[in-house]
Amino acid sequence: MDLQHLNVKVFVASPGPIDLEPFIGIFNNWIQRHLTDDLLIDVADYRHTVNGPGVVLIGHAANYSLDQTDGRLGLLYSHKAALMGSIADRLCETMRATLLACRRLEHENGLKFSGSEVQLTFNDRLLAPNTPKTLEALRPTLQEPLERLYGQAAYTLNRISGDPRERLTLSVKSVTPITVTTLLQNLAAERMPA
Repeated sequence: MDLQHLNVKVFVASPGPIDLEPFIGIFNNWIQRHLTDDLLIDVADYRHTVNGPGVVLIGHAANYSLDQTDGRLGLLYSHKAALMGSIADRLCETMRATLLACRRLEHENGLKFSGSEVQLTFNDRLLAPNTPKTLEALRPTLQEPLERLYGQAAYTLNRISGDPRERLTLSVKSVTPITVTTLLQNLAAERMPA
């Protein structure tokens, strides 16, 4: 399976209402300061859309959005361009980019993210249809990057929806609380030989 278009969403820790207007300026500042490896292009304001994309930072290879889908606010990183390496390498890279953006927002705005739940979406219905068979085929491939992400913490991996018309979206939940900083440290740690 040559999966390329990967999305990762990390949810905010506080469930209360959050004003997204300041993030328009923050994302514009990221463009001006060239704060990512990607070429950042523009910011789009979709705050008027209920349960929609919120505020979107559009990049050449990826988009970042403070996404409100299903009424759950989180940072959604949507990688659009081709990635090198194995699926596990691609997933680690998209998770790293997502978590770096989360940490940057925590420092710049005080918004807090929970590392206890990550949502993975495979944005290719042909290569990764939303079926139990696809999840079982991907499970061995996902094991290494998810174990790197969560370290020694136990986690669960489940499909969000059984509707085959939906994209394959997986919920990865740690059984114990974990921070974004810890997840980044886990990803950065060298893999130890077995």
